[in-house]
Amino acid sequence: MSKRVFSGFRPTGRQHIGNYFGTIQNCLCLQEEYECFYCVVDLHALTTLESTLTLKDDVYNMVLDWLAAGIDPDKSVIFVQSHVPEVTELHMYLSMVTPLSWLLRVPTFKEKVRMHSENVNYGLVGYPVLMTSDIALYKGEVVPVGEDQLPHLELAREILRRFNSIFGEIFPEPQAKLTEFSMIVGLNGAEKMSKSADNYIEIAASPDDIRKRISSAYTDPARKYRSDPGHPEICNVFTLHKIFTPGRVAELEQECRRAGIGCTDCKMILAQSVTQYFEPFRERRLRLQSRPEYVSEVVRDGAARAAAVARQTLHEVKTVMNLLP
Repeated sequence: MSKRVFSGFRPTGRQHIGNYFGTIQNCLCLQEEYECFYCVVDLHALTTLESTLTLKDDVYNMVLDWLAAGIDPDKSVIFVQSHVPEVTELHMYLSMVTPLSWLLRVPTFKEKVRMHSENVNYGLVGYPVLMTSDIALYKGEVVPVGEDQLPHLELAREILRRFNSIFGEIFPEPQAKLTEFSMIVGLNGAEKMSKSADNYIEIAASPDDIRKRISSAYTDPARKYRSDPGHPEICNVFTLHKIFTPGRVAELEQECRRAGIGCTDCKMILAQSVTQYFEPFRERRLRLQSRPEYVSEVVRDGAARAAAVARQTLHEVKTVMNLLP
């Protein structure tokens, strides 16, 4: 039997190119090899959200993009965290065996305190316990993470190890599956692609939107005039050509270095390549979008499948804790 993967994602709405190459492609590969539980962790999002007005739409658009990209509900369990409330009950039980000192030492907690000093809420402190509950509720054996997330998973393993030592071996200790996420630099050329930095291209963007976004991209700072030779090695647009226009990389590099092509021309070629690359995705998304209830059906079915596992896990937990009559 295939090992079980759990992976949770905060609801960020329409996905951008960084999301696609950083996480979605990884999910597509994993579902061919493992039993995958892919969860939109809307409860986690509440720890830092100032408003929930767009939360429902963000969840819908995120799942719609997943489905259009090829994440298959027949192969993977796709669901929303809050639709399986058993996770909050397990969170309570695990919180009883988690020392506060463990939570206060988490580097990301200290970072969140700096970022959200006006709202250091209980949920923010207990975030790692809820994350552990996400994994443990479905007895996740494998968790795909980047190297920067290894400390979070190790804390989850410590919490489950402590629970098991007190009450008995209920939970497997989840193992990390290191993934090499492609870090896509944003259009500003300074940091990774993200919505907060407004330096992104949505994978569902129209050809016009793609063209407008790329036309504003930061390029070679040393090239002030069209006649100046370019430096592709420091140009973010050229970096994106390696992904979207691989067959012309050598040609574009040569033309850029000898000023045979200008930055505007280079951007327009990239815009055409990005448009063509995601055309099949946009067509699938439009077809799915024409069935308004489809996403609801997928997450409803996913929640039912996830809940069946969750109820069994909670039964085992409450039994060993002597909470059942």
